[in-house]
Amino acid sequence: MVCGFGGRFNLLVILGPTASGKTGLAVGVARKIGGEIISADSRQVYRGMDLGTGKDLSEYSRNGTTVRCHLIDILDPGEEFSIFAYRNLFYRAFREIRERGKIPIMVGGSGLYLEAVIKGYRLPAVPVDQKLRDELAGEEMEFLRRRLLALQPRVHNTTDLQDRERLIRAIEIAQSSRDRDREPGFPITLSPLVVGIRCEREALRRKITERLRARLASGMIEEVKELHEKGLAWERIDSFGLEYRYIALYLRGVITREALFGILNTRIHQYAKRQETWFRRMERNGVRIHWIESSDAEAVITLISGLTA
Repeated sequence: MVCGFGGRFNLLVILGPTASGKTGLAVGVARKIGGEIISADSRQVYRGMDLGTGKDLSEYSRNGTTVRCHLIDILDPGEEFSIFAYRNLFYRAFREIRERGKIPIMVGGSGLYLEAVIKGYRLPAVPVDQKLRDELAGEEMEFLRRRLLALQPRVHNTTDLQDRERLIRAIEIAQSSRDRDREPGFPITLSPLVVGIRCEREALRRKITERLRARLASGMIEEVKELHEKGLAWERIDSFGLEYRYIALYLRGVITREALFGILNTRIHQYAKRQETWFRRMERNGVRIHWIESSDAEAVITLISGLTA
């Protein structure tokens, strides 16, 4: 296959912090090597959540041709989605892409989604434990948080600590899987080549701020308002975090329009730092990330060629 794929590697992964240019880079590389993109974003699976999730769908089409992408716009915002469901859908998309003779390119910044696939984490389908739920029904949130952290000291999704329903479900999953680390018999053996976009801190900060201004000007507030008008509860919108949480606060009159930009800008910068911390932890845990200094497709092609020569 192109650039040695199909031999040493069977999956290209492109990761990086928010606003680093992952989508544009992935599309450019896909065009050159015959690839299709599998999104690794926990919110882009939802329809009608475009500006707030940074789908940048226009980047997939150019000069009359479109790069095919997967796991974007597959659910309504009211539907629940889990890392277990994501991994199963990832494997399905991976198989379909390979069967078409194309190269799968996994792209995103959601560290848990990326790592779950790259490292092959055990992700059991945990049924509802009604006995446990009855036991926890009358407990305060602080007790539930301590219960989860006792079972799972490193919580991947901090949203689970803020929402009662998600917190109880997280306890349910942690309780079920606490004694097992990996799931045997994975359906696919992955050999990923992982490429990361490294951004100079101040340059990334500028990109985040400029992109936030552009998305607000393009109708991001209206996007959140429309979600609520279509029946999505404020609590559900809040669970999506970042842009959705703070715009919802503005729409409910909790914060002013002027405060919205400053708070949201700060929170997105903090999120980017958390992403970078996650990627460094992935490296410490054995994931080899080949860092490039810009979102240049030719740099990735050169890297691939050098590693597969």
